Amino acid sequence: MPNAKVLSEKQAIVAELTEKLQGAAGGVLVDYKGITVAEDTALRAEMRKNGVDYAVVKNTLTRFAVKNAGLDELEPVLNGTTSLAVCANDPVAPAKVVAEFAKKMNGQKFVIKAGFVDGKVIDVAGVNALAELPSKEVLLSMLLSAMQGPVRGLAVSLDATISGLARALQAVADQKAG
Repeated sequence: MPNAKVLSEKQAIVAELTEKLQGAAGGVLVDYKGITVAEDTALRAEMRKNGVDYAVVKNTLTRFAVKNAGLDELEPVLNGTTSLAVCANDPVAPAKVVAEFAKKMNGQKFVIKAGFVDGKVIDVAGVNALAELPSKEVLLSMLLSAMQGPVRGLAVSLDATISGLARALQAVADQKAG
């Protein structure tokens, strides 16, 4: 039986992990066995650049955290070496960074185990499909562009109509003056 100090430290880690999982828009669990220090450093830099929180996690403590967060379906993949990538505001970012890095490693040293989006567990295929989506900013700009199209068309039509009316009125005025 661990002493009270060790137990309280572990409980604090589980509480922190639970909070991360519950507050995350998306996340991915990865088997990182075999990557070099240089590769890990490059991966962590890319994670930071994309606003993704990345850490190596202990499977036993993570089991408690996934249960607390309602992500019980992740429990079967918690074996071997495990790292966790989560992002609080972009559900696509962890999947994108992890999938890109896994491709670079040819699926040998860095293997996706599973993921989750908005409290729903997804498998490896789901993580890869999510990684193929454009980023949140690109999707928002596509939506905005689609919304602006009809308004722009209306503005052009109204401008052409008003210009035509103005030319017609000018022609009538010129005719009456002449």
